Amino acid sequence: MQIHVDCQLFTKAGDVKIGIIRYQGIVADAIPPMLVGRLQLYIEHLHTELESKSLNAYEGIVSWRKVFKQTGSDPSRYRPSVESLLRRVKKEAYTPSGNSAIALNNFFSLQYTCPLGIYDLSAVKGDVEFRIGVAEDTYEGLNGRVNKSEGIIGSFDQIGPFGSPYVDSVRTSVDDHTSDALHIIYFYPEITIEQAQQMMRTISKMFIQVHGGESAIHLLSQECNTIKI
Repeated sequence: MQIHVDCQLFTKAGDVKIGIIRYQGIVADAIPPMLVGRLQLYIEHLHTELESKSLNAYEGIVSWRKVFKQTGSDPSRYRPSVESLLRRVKKEAYTPSGNSAIALNNFFSLQYTCPLGIYDLSAVKGDVEFRIGVAEDTYEGLNGRVNKSEGIIGSFDQIGPFGSPYVDSVRTSVDDHTSDALHIIYFYPEITIEQAQQMMRTISKMFIQVHGGESAIHLLSQECNTIKI
C-alpha cells in the first residue's frame, strides 16, 4: 500500500505532519478493567483542569482551528475532533467505554491535543492519499450524518474519503473483529519531526501492550510525502 500527501495540502495547511502506524495481529475488543480505571482517572484529572482552563489555552486546539480556516472550512461549524472530545470531557459527557482500540485512540488524542483516527485496514481499499476535500467528497460518519469533506483535510482510498481530523467514517471503523489496523495521527505545525516520532513511539508501545501484535511507524511531512507500508 502506498500512502501519499498531496503537495497542495502543505501549501494551504503549512507544516502539518501525518503519523502512520500500521498494526498487525492485534486483538481489540472490550476495554480491560485495569485500563478503564486508568483512563477514567485521566479523564477526571482533565475535567478538573478544564474547570479553570480555556480551550484556547491548548496549543493544539488553537493551531488546528487555524489549519481548518487555512484549508477552507469553518472550525466553529466543523470542529477538530480533539476539540469536540475536550468539550465532552468538560461537560462530563465522556466516559471510556466500548472497543479498547477506540478508547485508547481517544486517550492519545486528548493527551497530545491532536486529532487521531484508527481504521480497520481490511476495509481500506488500494492506496491512500491525504488531500483537501472538494464538494463531491462525502461519506457516512461516526457522528450519524453524511459528511462533506469540502475544505477539510481527509484520507482517501480508491472508494473515497474514510477519515479526517473532523470525523471518521463508518465504512472503515474498527470493531471486535479487527486484527490489522491503520492509526493516523494529525500533528499540528508547531510539533517538530523529532517530537512527532517520539509521540508515535509512545503511542505504538502502549497500544501493543494492550492489544498485542506488531507495529510499524512512518511519518509523512513536507520532507517525505510518500511512503509504502
